[in-house]
Amino acid sequence: MARKVILGTLLMGALLAPLANAATTGTSNVTLAASAVALIQITDAAITLSPTATDYTNDYVEATGAAGIDVDVKTNSTGGMALMVRCADAAPQIALADLLVRTPTAAGAGGSTIAAYTAITAVNQNLWTTGAVQHAWATVTTDVRVQNLINYNDASGGGATNYTNTLTYTVVSQ
Repeated sequence: MARKVILGTLLMGALLAPLANAATTGTSNVTLAASAVALIQITDAAITLSPTATDYTNDYVEATGAAGIDVDVKTNSTGGMALMVRCADAAPQIALADLLVRTPTAAGAGGSTIAAYTAITAVNQNLWTTGAVQHAWATVTTDVRVQNLINYNDASGGGATNYTNTLTYTVVSQ
């Protein structure tokens, strides 16, 4: 019986010995493989420009500032980003030469803007850029102007005829 107790004690000691030598701490590396990304949110999905008699006299109607189109952008790219705009409608109802855009929003660090009204095109135009990281959402406002108003007929005779173009915004990391 004493042999069994001694053998059992030795066996228990042999089994527990590796546990007594086990490490009590350790380390593990966590690596984030971040890649440049640019994000966009269109705040104003649609605007309507309704010309007044004064607008017809001036031959344009515009939506500026808070009445314009707000687009929120951000990026983690150290090279910054570009916010581009285009009107790629196959048959735009407002002539592209009559549809003008600009932004009163100051460019980001090292960036540029379309600060004066410029005719929209069917290909991307850099509306606003930054040459630096933009971690927080930045709001870029697009002022919109339609000129040559007399060229747009009212077919309904007493109501209003809508002419609609779709602006497409794209944001890319640089």
